[in-house]
Amino acid sequence: MENSNQTVPFRFFLLGLSTVSHLQVLGFLLLLLVYINALLGNGLLLITVRISPTLHTPMYFFLCNLSIIDIFVSTTVVPVILKNTLSTDKSISVTGCAFQMFFSLVGGVSECLLLTVMAYDRFVAICRPLHYSSIMNMRFCVILALIPWTFAVVNSSIHVSITFIGLSFCKTHIINHFFCEIPPILRLSCKDPWLNKIMMYVASVIIIFWSLTLNVISYVYIISSILKIRSSQGRQAAFSTCSSHFTVLTFYYATLMFMYLQPPSSHSLEIDRTLSLLYTAGMPMLNPIIYSIRNKDVKNCIRKIIKSK
Repeated sequence: MENSNQTVPFRFFLLGLSTVSHLQVLGFLLLLLVYINALLGNGLLLITVRISPTLHTPMYFFLCNLSIIDIFVSTTVVPVILKNTLSTDKSISVTGCAFQMFFSLVGGVSECLLLTVMAYDRFVAICRPLHYSSIMNMRFCVILALIPWTFAVVNSSIHVSITFIGLSFCKTHIINHFFCEIPPILRLSCKDPWLNKIMMYVASVIIIFWSLTLNVISYVYIISSILKIRSSQGRQAAFSTCSSHFTVLTFYYATLMFMYLQPPSSHSLEIDRTLSLLYTAGMPMLNPIIYSIRNKDVKNCIRKIIKSK
């Protein structure tokens, strides 16, 4: 019995949004609405950029990559939450849990790094406008877009491997979370997951610290260049090209740092679950809205598409 208790279980059990029936229905409908809006918003953005020649620029190339990541992240997590909210069977296989953790980590890390790439794109556009087309050529843009995905896949492979191969689970098979994320999985381990915790914090610090540092450096140069523009109209036009990205960065890093860089003793399960929902469902819905509302080029192209139809 001792050996059997320390083996990996065949299935884990996830939580739904609520145990109260009417709140389950309300939560299901709200989350479904958010998920549909995320798919429609990002899908519309992808279609708009694809069929509008004026948007075939590096900025919108990276924006399309961000929309793909948002669809990827929300589709990895949200359908499982919706299913577990109304279904009596809230189980997930160990393999399914590992894949969900892997893909959600890939999406999260690649989005974090892609936002840094987008900040560099805005830096070149505003601080080196005469050399923008030569620096941000298509080959270089593709390389910059592949770097976040490559790093994210390597990072996720390490975390998933040391979690599901290096650990055994015997405390309980119930994951106190909506989906398979690293911190709630580690709480089920039979032994102290010290290596996993160290790797998680090291990866979080490296990814968040360096990407945030590069973003700050880029925007210091961007803001200083904008302030040197003499005309107020020119300053406003320059700032409008990066205001959407800056807004997304603020929301994104505030959520990310609160989730992964706070001390373990101050972790609240309720806050963690709320932030996870905001990150996996809310941000994918908000990103295309922010970029569309604050971007005249996108709004004009959408109007033209609607009128032509």
